[in-house]
Amino acid sequence: MSKPLTIVGLSGGVDSSVAALLLRNQGERVEGLFMDNWAEDDDGYCTAAQDFQDARQVCAELGVPLHRASFAAEYRDRVFAHFLEAYRAGHTPNPDVLCNREIKFGALLEYAHRLGADRVATGHYARRADGRLFKARDLAKDQSYFLHQVPADALRQAEFPLGDLVKGEVRRIARNAGFENFAKKDSTGICFIGERPFRDFLARYLPAQPGEIFADDGSLLGRHQGLMYYTLGQRSGLGIGGVEGRPDEPWFVVGKNLERNRLIVAQGHDHPALLSRALTAEALHWIGAVPPDGHVCTAKIRYRQADQGCTLRRHARGLRVEFDVPQRAVTPGQYAVFYNGDECLGGGVITEAHPA
Repeated sequence: MSKPLTIVGLSGGVDSSVAALLLRNQGERVEGLFMDNWAEDDDGYCTAAQDFQDARQVCAELGVPLHRASFAAEYRDRVFAHFLEAYRAGHTPNPDVLCNREIKFGALLEYAHRLGADRVATGHYARRADGRLFKARDLAKDQSYFLHQVPADALRQAEFPLGDLVKGEVRRIARNAGFENFAKKDSTGICFIGERPFRDFLARYLPAQPGEIFADDGSLLGRHQGLMYYTLGQRSGLGIGGVEGRPDEPWFVVGKNLERNRLIVAQGHDHPALLSRALTAEALHWIGAVPPDGHVCTAKIRYRQADQGCTLRRHARGLRVEFDVPQRAVTPGQYAVFYNGDECLGGGVITEAHPA
């Protein structure tokens, strides 16, 4: 009887490459799968061709087969459509969370089953056990935030071989294995945008609607290029120079008025308009049991944020999250993700921030 098969999602990067190597060295039967998730004309910004060649080199070194599959249709329907919908609503979405739920542990997992696999593996920095999700040992690289929407059943069929490694060890293992991508730069930002100018990309799908910029006291300061190009707490790109009668301090986005197409700004990194004591989260997903009303835990409202103490309160529209200390730039469209120590409980989409 042959060993169970594990399909490793290979991106061409060093992390997924080492994940495949570690599983093979443990005696598992491994095959790679390279995913094509974006089918639009990319004007030279897409790195898929080179990424595929890097994945091929890794599989050649390992002596394992490499499959290639397109999930572009699924990605457009399940991830990109929600991305555009959020921007139309004036929110700032995080499509990587949906990509993990819908594609890497959705469409990819289904495809792996058709190939006869029992499990999938990725290069995510996270740990899992019995359908539960935990932070990685390397907290600087931990990606449990992006995995919090993955269902427990899918987690039971997943492997995260890098969960107990730090990034430096991963690169060292790749170099020693002869992988040409051992020093390859980590991908950053939104996956389908890559290195291209964000405004140019978004304008291809959503028409920009320029409008006026107002200070928090109602005075007109200038014009914006379209509300979708700005997020709460943003400082750069506002085009506001010195304003007569105002302190020489930077301006920050503190709000959006969609009805009047106005961008609201104020001076001061920690202006009161940027601080929230609580938020409302909806579209909740819990990996395990639903926490009771009044549950005390920690939360992140953005990736790489330090854990923030909070209390979870049941709310008619989802969940009210009350923080121990006010939080800066709570941004609708982003995710609030909850933890008990190292265990990720789940999370939801931020829909409203409540002033401090």
